[in-house]
Amino acid sequence: MATEQRHGDDPNGHGREGRGTACGGTGLPGPGADVHGRVPMWKFFVYSVAGAFVFFVPVSIGGESSILLDHLVTAVEAAVPAALPYLMLAIILAGAIHPFASRTWNRSAMSVVFSIAKVAGFVVGAMLVFHLGPAWLFDEDMGPFLMDSLVIPVGLLVPIGAVFLALLVGYGLLEFIGVLLRPVMRPVWRTPGRSAIDAVASFVGSYSLGLLITDRVYRQGKYTGREAAIIATGFSTVSATFMVVVASTLDLMGSWNTYFWTTLVITFVVTAVTVRIPPLSRVPDTCADGVTPQPEQDADGRRFALAWREAGATVAAAPSLGRNIAVNVASGMRMTMAILPSILSIGLLGLVLATYTPLFDWLGYLFYPFAWIAQAPEPLLIGKAAAVGIAEMFLPALVVAGSTAVVKFVVAVVCVSEIVFFSALVPCVLATDIPISVPRMIVIWFQRVALTILLATPVALLLH
Repeated sequence: MATEQRHGDDPNGHGREGRGTACGGTGLPGPGADVHGRVPMWKFFVYSVAGAFVFFVPVSIGGESSILLDHLVTAVEAAVPAALPYLMLAIILAGAIHPFASRTWNRSAMSVVFSIAKVAGFVVGAMLVFHLGPAWLFDEDMGPFLMDSLVIPVGLLVPIGAVFLALLVGYGLLEFIGVLLRPVMRPVWRTPGRSAIDAVASFVGSYSLGLLITDRVYRQGKYTGREAAIIATGFSTVSATFMVVVASTLDLMGSWNTYFWTTLVITFVVTAVTVRIPPLSRVPDTCADGVTPQPEQDADGRRFALAWREAGATVAAAPSLGRNIAVNVASGMRMTMAILPSILSIGLLGLVLATYTPLFDWLGYLFYPFAWIAQAPEPLLIGKAAAVGIAEMFLPALVVAGSTAVVKFVVAVVCVSEIVFFSALVPCVLATDIPISVPRMIVIWFQRVALTILLATPVALLLH
């Protein structure tokens, strides 16, 4: 788990994100260096196209239109529905044991907290699978919601997606697109051009898959710590398919395209602001320890040629397809083990607090001023809904399900744009080497929610 103590702060809050020399090193040639010998560039076309098709191209199967990865997950769910809870419980047990078996459970105070939470998650999972425990746990919006809507889909999505992730990022597409989009990504979001694929993978696929990409690329030396933290907290949204769940709950499917594109634009506008203020602006702009820097190279007016060279270098250095898939699946399983127990423990705690205590009513006053400034109707309700989102991103939709169209639209955008929430995203980030701590993520969450309310409310008022 990455901690602030390990990486330290940049005392001046300055970095090199605008100069395109990531990781502080230029002594070694980047992946755009000349490649000797014949390079099997058919891999770039075949594997990259196959990966992009699985993640990004909607396909209609059985009357349902979605990306192929979602169809695969749905097919597995339909094929062995009775076995899935037991399979997920086994993964949760492995995740609960892992911190103690690897002796990382007491590495920091936060490690202790999340290690205990994982054990609690296994206890909750066992109670749900074997139908033991109090009646309130089995309310439709409590344990069954967490298991059926979060644990099982995420538990299948990450490892299955990891198979095709090897195709998407392992054979030059990341580098090729990165060079082409660098003029946009670095000036606006202060990240390399190659981070564009992270943003797309998260918004269309899943934040967990986006983080899997980010962690892998960071450990390869192609992102600095600051760049990885920006991507993790600025681009790693829930998937478009989960946005459909939010839109359906809040009766927004009639204006789906408007909701989708408004959310996408606002999410990335908010990110463009947060990267320029603390705490993100103070994350060290250096590479992971012991990693050889691989900064992006300047195109010097020949951007397409450089993009092709970098893709060729990646293809030349790529392992066999089988090994690449094995590495990605192993990483995906480790991330799944880290996420699922926390969904059940932290997610359940958030649901209980939101349902049976006034805690989030009080926290709602933090966002009341922003909703009031934006002239939103029912500003206190928007504040409460926004506050409860830190526990689980879907909870705000439940809070405002019976409210007005404007309130529903604002909160639906907040659900996605906030990005940071404890039931899944936070433990998912902590399962990586990305150098961003929990206190910093909480501050970023507050910034994102406040800015989203200010931006989304005028749009909602204009549309409704």
